[in-house]
Amino acid sequence: MKLPVIRHLQKNNDKEKLENTLEVLESFCDHRSVSEEEMDVIGELISNICGALEVQNMIDEGMPERDAANNFMKKVLSSIDK
Repeated sequence: MKLPVIRHLQKNNDKEKLENTLEVLESFCDHRSVSEEEMDVIGELISNICGALEVQNMIDEGMPERDAANNFMKKVLSSIDK
């Protein structure tokens, strides 16, 4: 996950577009001919899109944009430490 990518996705795309893209990528992963390397790249894309959606949800709930991004990364880092 890369916070600058997450912020870019969140600022430049609406929720519906991100959700549709996520569905397409998940469907692509289901095909048997997808290589491990492709899966790694798609996994990174999916995690960044999910991050953008989560940050956008926090903003929609009234949290300032900067705080939403910082809180999301703190959440990610704390889950890694466990």
